[in-house]
Amino acid sequence: MKKFAATTALSLSLAMGAAGGAQAVDELNWDMPATFPSSLTQLGTMGKVVSDRLAAMTDGKIQLTYQEPGAIVPALEVFDAVASGAVQAAWSTSGYWTGKDTSLALFSAVPFGPAASEYYAWYKFGGGKALFEEIYHQYGIHSVICGVIAPEASGWFREEIKSIDDLKGLKMRFFGLGAKVMQKLDVSTQLLAGGDIFPALELGTIDATEFSMPAIDLKLGFYQVAKHYYFPGWHQQSTMFELMINLDEWEALSDTTKVMIETACEANFAYGLAEGEAIQFAALKELQEKGVTIHTWPDEVLAVLKEKWLEVVEEESAANENFKRAWASLSEFRENYAIWKDVGYLK
Repeated sequence: MKKFAATTALSLSLAMGAAGGAQAVDELNWDMPATFPSSLTQLGTMGKVVSDRLAAMTDGKIQLTYQEPGAIVPALEVFDAVASGAVQAAWSTSGYWTGKDTSLALFSAVPFGPAASEYYAWYKFGGGKALFEEIYHQYGIHSVICGVIAPEASGWFREEIKSIDDLKGLKMRFFGLGAKVMQKLDVSTQLLAGGDIFPALELGTIDATEFSMPAIDLKLGFYQVAKHYYFPGWHQQSTMFELMINLDEWEALSDTTKVMIETACEANFAYGLAEGEAIQFAALKELQEKGVTIHTWPDEVLAVLKEKWLEVVEEESAANENFKRAWASLSEFRENYAIWKDVGYLK
């Protein structure tokens, strides 16, 4: 941890020199309400890591106080709180805001989308960042990609799903754009915050759920109610997280402070990627010991899901210009990236 902080501090000092190191670091004492509990593996802990490191690297000048869901803002209301200026910042992921603008979900997790390395390459160097900021600025928010996690699972079910027809009529917690795909299969979807899922599953308010990766799902105890666990997470092959900042607050910051926040978030992305890949196999072993059956979707089911996803893309592109532009940008980058991916990586 100390070595990482020292290395990041050196990177920050070099970055500040390039950006105009004569500017002082702003002294910030901001609330940062979150969508996830700070104790929740990766989803919450990554937010704590970046806030703790910003404080350490600035001798306490930048203080982002992690506020638990509901402490000052309900988990799924942080968008409005940041946009209005009720709070200065928040920790979340943009896939929760499809009710505001479906295009924002394309910067969180994309069904049948890219792995983390390709996804971040598009964001940093393929035009994604400029689009992300432009779209968020329409809502009075500046958001910085500030973490990532590995592929997720695609569902916990009480009974084995033997065909696509077995999904029909289920009530299921589902996230982001994947929920729109499931709706096309006659699944009734709900977006629930993490802490609300287990009681809803236990009480039968929902029949099934997806939430995250094995290490996180294990901690939330879904295995106590549902024993059939499905992969791959076709809807979230990688999921990016964000540090949301009120736009007026962001624009008032010095260039030095902006560079510090952005660089700390870049470091947090690497941290989240490595941690997420390292903790899954132990969780899978433990889940199997607890009687969970691990399933892999057959190709014919994945083919139907992908077909429905492309229908969603067509509909959202027609309904939302922001979605159309973001999808076109990502698609063009992926087509070009394939030229490199197909020859550079083992199949």
